[in-house]
Amino acid sequence: MTEKKPELILAFESSCDETSVAVVEDGVKIRSNVIASQINSQKRFGGVVPEVASRHHVEQVTLCAEEAMTQAGVTYGDLTAVAVTYGPGLVGALLIGVSAAKAVAFAHQLPLIPVNHMAGHIYAARLVKPLVYPLMALLVSGGHTELVYMRGAGEFEIIGDTRDDAAGEAFDKVGRVLNLAYPAGKKIDDLSKLGQDTFNFPRAMIKDANYDFSFSGLKSAFINKVHNAEQRGEKLSKPDLAASFQASVIDVLITKTMRVCQAYGVGQLVLAGGVAANSALRSALTSAIDQEDPNLDFVVPPIRLCSDNGAMIGAAAHVMMARGARADLDLNADPSLSFAYAEEVLN
Repeated sequence: MTEKKPELILAFESSCDETSVAVVEDGVKIRSNVIASQINSQKRFGGVVPEVASRHHVEQVTLCAEEAMTQAGVTYGDLTAVAVTYGPGLVGALLIGVSAAKAVAFAHQLPLIPVNHMAGHIYAARLVKPLVYPLMALLVSGGHTELVYMRGAGEFEIIGDTRDDAAGEAFDKVGRVLNLAYPAGKKIDDLSKLGQDTFNFPRAMIKDANYDFSFSGLKSAFINKVHNAEQRGEKLSKPDLAASFQASVIDVLITKTMRVCQAYGVGQLVLAGGVAANSALRSALTSAIDQEDPNLDFVVPPIRLCSDNGAMIGAAAHVMMARGARADLDLNADPSLSFAYAEEVLN
């Protein structure tokens, strides 16, 4: 009996400031996951400069692809398909990955699988354990804060969304006020461990009946508190400021997430996105589940898979390919790509 050939997907990710290429086997096994970070370049500017990001992707994408193939121990002839993030993200950055993936797919006559970047974040959890539907995903990143309901594999419906700043964006803006180097998320998380929630910043929309979020008011309250203190010559505790800000974000995220899980009767909750690496959020969500819904299966990827990476795109591509997703070689970047909204949000 002939042994079944494994499904091997070469996956490209270049939506923002990480160039990553991975080889994923059968959607669940990481054969390689090469990441070229731009943090050292971007932190000079206090955030991501799109043109700088694009130039780095041009320099790194071919090198990452070659290294991913070498680490995985495969040739192009072994591949089943090529996958790529085509949105959302920075249009110039996305185009580098899309162009590279199309070149490989064309040269080696391989199917091209288009992947939504946010779907990739959710399916990073699939590299930890099987996903069980229906499920709810809390997506928290620099550009997104969403509650996504999944009735089945590859089905995404936004139940709650941010109305202004995403949580990760608020972290970065608060980090700049605290004079913390970019990216500020982990630094605020670490600083918070040394402080207390003494400032009691607002918990916007926490009691509203919907599942949407708003963090612009929190950001403004934080900035006003710091600037007013500076004008008075008053010195505020940075650890307490960080702890108070982070507590406000986490309280809102957890309250709405637990409520939506109960309302939709899901058995599994996935925490995904860059902010999913936040230790306080992971801990608080685990405690809330233990107290309020101990039967809810909580899945969160390891920290190395929370940031942008090719492996999560390969995991998502496996599911999308099984559903028949294919792209022609005219595939273009879609920087505003989104999941469909639930009727509850639109009404």
